[in-house]
Parts: sequence; structure tokens; C-alpha cells
Amino acid sequence: MKAKARAHANIALIKYWGKSDENLSLPMNSSLSLTLDAFYTETEVEFTNSINEDVFFLNGVEDKNTLSKISKFLDLFRIARNMNERAIIKTINYVPTAAGLASSASGFAALAAATNKASGLDVNSRELSTFARRGSGSATRSIYGGIVEWQKGINDKTSFAVEIDDASWDIGMVVVIVNREEKKMSSREGMKSTILTSPFYKNWPEDSQKDLKEIKIAIKEKDFEKMGYITERNALKMHATMLGANPPIMYFEPKSILVMQIVHELRDKGIPCFFTMDAGPNVKILCRLSQGEMIKNRLMEDFKEYEIIVTGPGPGVEII
Repeated sequence: MKAKARAHANIALIKYWGKSDENLSLPMNSSLSLTLDAFYTETEVEFTNSINEDVFFLNGVEDKNTLSKISKFLDLFRIARNMNERAIIKTINYVPTAAGLASSASGFAALAAATNKASGLDVNSRELSTFARRGSGSATRSIYGGIVEWQKGINDKTSFAVEIDDASWDIGMVVVIVNREEKKMSSREGMKSTILTSPFYKNWPEDSQKDLKEIKIAIKEKDFEKMGYITERNALKMHATMLGANPPIMYFEPKSILVMQIVHELRDKGIPCFFTMDAGPNVKILCRLSQGEMIKNRLMEDFKEYEIIVTGPGPGVEII
């Protein structure tokens, strides 16, 4: 009753922002993402009768603050499997935690896969994505590699992710780590505040669905530039809804703006690249993977080399 899994982070190109059901983590709109090779989480789960409560270690340190959330997540599998054993969970994050780099996505996808195997439940990938969603909404997408769509659905069984493209046509990202520290406001809190107080939010779900439809056409046609422009526009619209919240929510930092300006500069020089940001200050640049090092070299005029990571598409979750 022991298994270890690896899952990779994903970065949304069409953002998920806001829940229609907090308990089930059902989103207000469908979303689309790119799974990244460079950022991942490895998690080992061992069920045993030798302990009376779950134990959770994050990066080698026992984490009691997150334990209740982890235990509640494992209960989904225990109930489905009709088992009572407690678990020892050991997680190593190769992603800065809670910094807007999708550590919760890779974290809960890896936890879901390891628990699925260790418990003997052995559901398929689609159903596994519905379990992962209950831990972190974006984790539903990290079950798969390449370009992934999270279909919002209408209930627990119909809200799941599907892979729509392997992203093998020279697609990559340059990730600029502006700040590795944990962000002051979590995505969960930010979503709630935006829905409740921003006058701009009411148009977000429907407008995002239009973006999703357009970007899927661009992907099918392998029109990279169209895909990029939609990605950048969608990110800015999401942040606009946050800026309209009361009090306003702003994840941008001065260096975030600098990266955006560099992207526009590079585009003016004929290099197709496009920025996106999640709920955190770090900026991700969608680009041709073959031009990633060129973009990195320009960024190194203003950033340290260790702050810039070039990555290609990542694989789906795997047992290791």
C-alpha cells in the first residue's frame, strides 16, 4: 500500500478564475493550459495500520498546518475504497511553493496519482482528474501532458480535464521568477474577493469561453501567433477583474512590468513571444522553444541567470 508519483506544473493560457461550487472546486469557466517539463512535484504515499493519524512531510519537514487539507483529500480515496488506514505522505516540491508557479497543481496531481495507486483504487486518468480537482482546481490539468483543457462541467463527475494537443510543434515557455516568496494573498482568497466585489467580473466567464473557443481553433491550425495574442489578452483581462476588486488585488511587481516591456520589445523585433501571469508576480513567456535561449539572453540584461528558466512541454502524471 505504497506508491510514488511525479506530476508536472501547468500554466494556464486561458485562465481559471472563480468557482461556482467551493466544496467541489467547480470552476466558473473552462480553461486551457500547457504542462511544463521543468517544474514538478514528487509525492510518496504509504497507507499503514501502525499510525492513528496521517503524517505529512513537505520538503523533508513535517507540515502540520497543511495536514487537515491533505487528510480531507485522502478521505475521498478512503471512502471510495472503503478503507480506514492512515497514511504517511512525503512530498518534494521542485516548484517554489505558493508563488504563482502552480505548485498546488503539480502537488495535488502527484498526491492524487500516488494515493490512487497506493490505495488500490486504480481509476482511469479522466476520473483521477476529478479527484485531483478536489485538492486544487488547476491540479485537474496536471494529470495530462501537453496542452490540456479543463472542461468546467456541471457537477463532480463532468468537471474534468482532457489532453487536446501534445504541444510538440516548437512550443515552450521562459519562466521569469520575479519573487520566490509565498504570495500575501492566496488564489483562493483572491478569487472569492474578485467575485464578490469586482464590477468587472460578471463578464469574465462568458468572455473567457470566447477566448477558449478561439485559442482551440488556433491550436488546431498550429497558428502560434494567434495562440499567443489570445493568451496574453486573457491574462490581462483576468488581472483587470482583480484590479476592480474592493480592495484592489494586484500581483504585479515592478519587475513583472519590466518583463512585459521586454516581451513587447522582442515582439517589435520580430520574435513571437507573449506573456502570461497567474495569481503571483512571476511572469511566463509563451514562445517558440527554439527561441527560448535567445529570449533568456535578452532577459539576462536585467535579471540573474538563476531567475530565468527555459522549459518545454511536460508529460502527464506518472508512477515512479
